[in-house]
Amino acid sequence: MLIAVYAVFAVAATGRSAYQLATQAGEAPFPYALSALAAVVYVAATLGLAREGEGWRRVAWVACGTELVGVLVVGTLSVADAELFPDDTVWSSFGAGYGFLPLVLPFAGLAWLWRTRVPG
Repeated sequence: MLIAVYAVFAVAATGRSAYQLATQAGEAPFPYALSALAAVVYVAATLGLAREGEGWRRVAWVACGTELVGVLVVGTLSVADAELFPDDTVWSSFGAGYGFLPLVLPFAGLAWLWRTRVPG
């Protein structure tokens, strides 16, 4: 289920960022670049969680960690200074436009990675 949710976010963030960059990049490139970064992170997390092998687990750890930092930083900045983000990104306002799922998802991903680690 976790991988499916990440896959949906990967598709949604990719579509949103592609549309924003294609039609509005000149207006506010910073938020649209963040949308593109979020898309890359969600794709990496999806692949890292779905594939087997230690290398893919590292990809998942980095992607979920990056997602957590991203949603916390962008969420805080977008609440503190709305002018920085004239248009929403996936991580704006801690993912409020997506039911705060972008805030919960990295915690779920990191918890799953932690719980399924091989001791040693």
